[in-house]
Amino acid sequence: MTTTPPPWPGDPLPERELELAAADRAVDALCRTRPEGGLLVYSGAAGIGKTSVLARVRARAAERCTVRSTRADPGTTAVPFHTARALFAPDLADTDGLAALLGPHRALAGPALGLTTPGEEPADPQGVQDALVALTARAARRHRARPLVLVLDDAHWADGESLGWLAALGPRLARLPLLLVVAHRPTEHAAEESRPHLDALGTAARLRVTLRALSPEAAAGLTRRALGTGADDALGRALWDATGGSPYELAELLARLREHPLDPGADQATAVRELAATVRGHRLADRLGGLGPDAARLAWAAAVFGAGIPLRLAASLAGLSPGRQATATGELRAARVLNPGDTVDFTHPLVAGAVYDAVPRSLRTTFHGRAAWLLTAEGHSPAAAARHLLEVHPDQDPALVEQLRRAAREHLAVGAPDAARRCLERALREPPEHHLRAHVHHELGCAALLTSPADTVRHLRTALELPGLDDTLRADATFRLAQALAHNQQMREASLSVAFAAATTEPGPERLRLQAAHFMYDAFRATEDDGPGRSRRLAQLADPLAGETNAERALLTLRAFDGMLRGENHTVVAEFCERALTDGHPAPGLGWTDTVWGFEYPCLAGITYAWIDELDRAEELFGEAVRAYEISGWSGGHLAFAHMLTGAVLRRRGRLAEAETRLRESLRLADRIGTGLPVHWDAVCLLVDTLLARGRTADAQRLAEARGFGPPYPDAMILPDAPSVHGRLLLALGRTDEAVAALEAASAMAERGRHNPVWAPWRRDLAGALATRDPERARALTRRLRVDAERFGTPTALGMALGCEAALAPAGAAPALHARAVAHLEESPARDELARARVALGLATGDRDQLHRGLLLARTCGADALAEQARSALA
Repeated sequence: MTTTPPPWPGDPLPERELELAAADRAVDALCRTRPEGGLLVYSGAAGIGKTSVLARVRARAAERCTVRSTRADPGTTAVPFHTARALFAPDLADTDGLAALLGPHRALAGPALGLTTPGEEPADPQGVQDALVALTARAARRHRARPLVLVLDDAHWADGESLGWLAALGPRLARLPLLLVVAHRPTEHAAEESRPHLDALGTAARLRVTLRALSPEAAAGLTRRALGTGADDALGRALWDATGGSPYELAELLARLREHPLDPGADQATAVRELAATVRGHRLADRLGGLGPDAARLAWAAAVFGAGIPLRLAASLAGLSPGRQATATGELRAARVLNPGDTVDFTHPLVAGAVYDAVPRSLRTTFHGRAAWLLTAEGHSPAAAARHLLEVHPDQDPALVEQLRRAAREHLAVGAPDAARRCLERALREPPEHHLRAHVHHELGCAALLTSPADTVRHLRTALELPGLDDTLRADATFRLAQALAHNQQMREASLSVAFAAATTEPGPERLRLQAAHFMYDAFRATEDDGPGRSRRLAQLADPLAGETNAERALLTLRAFDGMLRGENHTVVAEFCERALTDGHPAPGLGWTDTVWGFEYPCLAGITYAWIDELDRAEELFGEAVRAYEISGWSGGHLAFAHMLTGAVLRRRGRLAEAETRLRESLRLADRIGTGLPVHWDAVCLLVDTLLARGRTADAQRLAEARGFGPPYPDAMILPDAPSVHGRLLLALGRTDEAVAALEAASAMAERGRHNPVWAPWRRDLAGALATRDPERARALTRRLRVDAERFGTPTALGMALGCEAALAPAGAAPALHARAVAHLEESPARDELARARVALGLATGDRDQLHRGLLLARTCGADALAEQARSALA
């Protein structure tokens, strides 16, 4: 992109030596035998010289590197991924290497970069961002011979989607042969959604430089270079006083003075102040008045279109013939408004902004409307024209509403929900015809689902209150409303919303879908009003079902999950799971990436398998989830949840070190999309549980404190039972009184009819805490634990119950109970529980073989404290 050359071509930039030296050092590091990438950020006010600094950085880097650069423009801030496309334009034009550049992420990165047609379904924004990060890494490795330097000027005007990609790229740059150089104004000049991305870039930068105004001495030196050695210091000081040391304004004034020197007899300071007023604000745009109406209209049209648009389109918008366009273009170039070229390219963003502000308001909206029409006529998509439609005055135009709705669908399909939201909000202001208002609110609610649950709730509730939705759309709106409420930790409201809709929907598939959702969200609640009653109603509805439709399969899944929590016999629970699946897999329409029913149903089937000792089945289901999300590019909350579930299976197997790794990855993925989400609570609870099983109590305590794990808990049920895990943490810390209180609170699970002793093992831990304080209560707890375990019937439950009973039994009875616990746990997939039982048996009997076998198994599991206990006993 060309820019106005300074009046001192070829000379060093005054007072920018340190800033340029920093770039030189970064390029040197990039060109080493072992390249070191990085990020440089230059910030400063408008006209402070950011563009001139970047021009020198580009020129110096181009001697040794491959340089890709662009300058963002206010006209493209609302165009998703525009900056990303501009930065990679030369690489994307290389058809021979394009397939390798896109790699396995073609389906996600291709539509975002305008290379392939987007699909019908919305793309996951996090997945698209990750695809662009991966594409950038491939591009960097592809240019190893001449390392890649990406330069972005005026980043405060870049679209939010591209800034999100660059912010995600920032922390990875040190490990890539890639240098990113960014310049922007102070963040308050950026769009609100872009500010966090600019802040993240600043945090990740190896160097962040704030450019300052030039000194009076620098201004005097520049004056002598531009006007000759005869220019005195007084003129230089007058120029500095008039411009405040702004390099842009100095350059403009010096260019004027070269063309029209001051009258020797004039008061220099006054003349300079008057001249300076013409290079800023509205006075800058007044210069157009002296150029004639054609030049003014062409400049206005160019400012409305924005940079990069062919000048012929701007001339068409201005109503100029080719001959008049040529004359007007020449005048604008001579007046330093436009740079040479066939596309719109203002000499400076300040010029572009001043010209745009000078367009009469009524003409501006007319121009935006015609600009959208011209782009559409040129074959551009509704999404490309949408930024102009956003600026048109509302006028009850059905065609405009339809264009905006189509543009929103295109934005969603490339992973830009914020852009879709802007289009639909503008469509509502038009407004739509009465019978379409509910549809637009429904679409807006769905568009905001991933980014703003609160907006989703508001718009979907409005859609449901308005007429116009048929039964299918009404059920869909209700289902998504419940999802948003659940995502926002409002489980009771989620349950009530689907319950009310189910009661007012005619019998049929949609009603069954809503009924299933009602049972599901009630089951997810941590403080349900009538858990046993809900379980009875669910059993009456689901037990006779054969699983022939997805509605029946959903209900059977819920029945299996509820039976697992209630501690029903595991073989009965497994039979419900079998009926809910098709050959052991989710049925079509109920899969991990199907959006009608949601991912919750296969998730619940896998969780049920994990807690009835069918861990191979659970692992297979959750492995499918990870693969499905990675293939589909769903790398946000869904992938975080899939990793958390896989970590849960590893924890249940006793592969504690692997579980810890997987759960930390789940938290990393979840942190990218927000805080306090259900997946955070689940992953933290499981991770605390895993660290305690490893004997790393201090680590568990630090995690719990850092993540706020403990009461009060959200209304959403946490996997596994959070009060039980928190009570065990308190016990491990020696805070027995607090632990007893926490474990007593966990007994609410039993009041809800949930007696699975593995999911909520509070009785085992409470019995141990009360063993010396209240032995009779402790024995009562172990007896009930044994009853629950025998009813549930899994080897893990039986082994844990017998081990608890043995720990409290008289010395003579303990060895036999420990031996029976070992026998059951040998049939269990929970290897860490078997290791614990062997060590306990060895300690009770003095059997060194059991201690040795327990030691080896504990080491294999990663149960470090248990292994040390066994080693000490053997020593």
